[in-house]
Amino acid sequence: MKVLVTGSAGFIGMHVCERLLAQGHEVIGIDNLNDYYSVALKEARLARLLPQPGFRFQRLDLADREGMAALFASEKPARVIHLAAQAGVRYSLKNPQAYADSNLTGFVNVLEGCRHQQVEHLVYASSSSVYGGNTRMPFAESDNVDHPVSLYAATKKANELMAHAYSHLYALPTTGLRFFTVYGPWGRPDMAYFGFTKAILEGRTIDVYNDGKMQRDFTYIDDIVEGVLRIADQPPASNPAFDKDQPDPAGSWAPYRVMNIGNHQPVELMEFIGTLEQALGRQATKNFLPMQDGDVPATYADTEALRRATGFAPATPLASGIANFVAWYREYHRC
Repeated sequence: MKVLVTGSAGFIGMHVCERLLAQGHEVIGIDNLNDYYSVALKEARLARLLPQPGFRFQRLDLADREGMAALFASEKPARVIHLAAQAGVRYSLKNPQAYADSNLTGFVNVLEGCRHQQVEHLVYASSSSVYGGNTRMPFAESDNVDHPVSLYAATKKANELMAHAYSHLYALPTTGLRFFTVYGPWGRPDMAYFGFTKAILEGRTIDVYNDGKMQRDFTYIDDIVEGVLRIADQPPASNPAFDKDQPDPAGSWAPYRVMNIGNHQPVELMEFIGTLEQALGRQATKNFLPMQDGDVPATYADTEALRRATGFAPATPLASGIANFVAWYREYHRC
């Protein structure tokens, strides 16, 4: 079928496009190729996709209302996998307008396109950041998520609310996927593990926040892609038995749901750094610092809903995933 993938030059987007193409689908990719991080890396990802039969690309900004409407009208995708967004927690403290443009205005344009073209399933990237100040672990989709600690997280929570409105008003099946700290080959340079690798290889000191006591549910890219594609094949249905007196945030009477994709194995930052040091064959010089504004001390995904729905749960060991990333990094950067 024809699938529209937004953010196709992004980390997750490129990998999702490759899998869809391998399955024989026609893929329409869009991306604005902004300079939040290396445009050269985005172009290199795109260069892997452009020669493949079945892939077409259009450079387009989500906030371009007329451009997005024209794209949906001309392409008429059967499904949409919406992965484009302004990412990053700390950058949202410096440039909040970028998040409003891409994550709010842009998402409305995606929803409107899906509504008018009667898309059979919209799968979109939410984030583990929506759990914000929650402390009960593991994070479950049925938890209340009304206390974000960054604007980035607030925009992702807003996406879930906006999607529900469209699911209710227009019977648009939507699934929001809360990704937990995705890593792997072709990853984002703004992520800590990427910066650590670069600094260690260059003999520079790395900044370790919260004295290395942070915990993250590191999830390998192949597991994320597997989860996305399995969920895409299963649009949510309306649930007439939904209890409005005791509403479950994970579902609805409308064809709507949210779901975690995480490794269900939180790892302390110091252990992660140790695994990275082992893969690189070098020790890091560490500068210990307090936790940054907008950050959270731990993330830990409850993945039971994903397992029940698809029979799949991420399980790539950290050592394997990090080894794959380091091998890619050395080859890509020739170091």
